[in-house]
Formats: sequence, structure tokens, C-alpha cells
Amino acid sequence: MKVAIVICDRYKTCAGGKCFRSMRNREGAFDIYSKDEALEIVGYTSCGACPGGNIEYSPEEMIKNGAEVIHLATGMVVGYPPCPYLEHFTKFIPEKYNIKVVVGTHPIPQKYFITHSNLHTWDSPQWLEWIKPTLADEKTRKLYD
Repeated sequence: MKVAIVICDRYKTCAGGKCFRSMRNREGAFDIYSKDEALEIVGYTSCGACPGGNIEYSPEEMIKNGAEVIHLATGMVVGYPPCPYLEHFTKFIPEKYNIKVVVGTHPIPQKYFITHSNLHTWDSPQWLEWIKPTLADEKTRKLYD
């Protein structure tokens, strides 16, 4: 499976360590892939800053590089505030490029889980659905702090 990752531009200097570790360990949103299935990163970029101008064009290059799925990084969910354009991205990319989009990469770090829980950031049904792939258990979340 060839995977592309789009990160929040706030974290544009991120080297991707948590995303790549979770991909290797099949944790967080990468637990949908069998450990027997080879995963290859074929694209890694930022959204281009709000309102996500890079979303309009980067999937095309990722697909040319063989991407079969695009993951919107966990940083889009745990940053504060969370990405206000996430719903647009999850609709636009599959519509324009006919490619599957997964919200999340690595498990939500426990420190972010606590803060967002206290702030009730993710209380809506839509947010609960988006964080489900990266929620993990407390032990795993602490490994990503």
C-alpha cells in the first residue's frame, strides 16, 4: 500500500517521526493495515496553511507517485484549535481525486487527549468519528507524548 501524508502547516518543520513510527508499528490510524502488508510513503507535505491551498494540488502529485490513500496527520486533530477545514479536506480530496482519505496517523498523545477532553473539543459526533482511528488506549497514547 502506498501512503501519502498531509500535515498541518503549523507543524511544517515536523520530521514525521511519530507518523512513521506508528506506520511501522501499525498503531493509530495505521492499524487498519495488516503487519504483513508492506506500506510505503510516497508523499509527505503540509496543507499549505489555512485555508489549505496545498490541498487543491498536492494530491495530484501524490497520486502520480503511486499514492493509494492519503492520511491527514493527527496534528490536524490535536493542534489547538484543531483544523477548521478538516471537513472540507475529507470531502474535497476524494471528490476531486477519487482517492481514500483517512483522518489521522499516529495515536493521539495523552497530553493532548487530556487537554481536548477538558475543553470538550471533540464532543460532537463528527469529531468523535474523526478521532476514533487515533484514539488508542491510555498506555499507547502515553508512548506518543
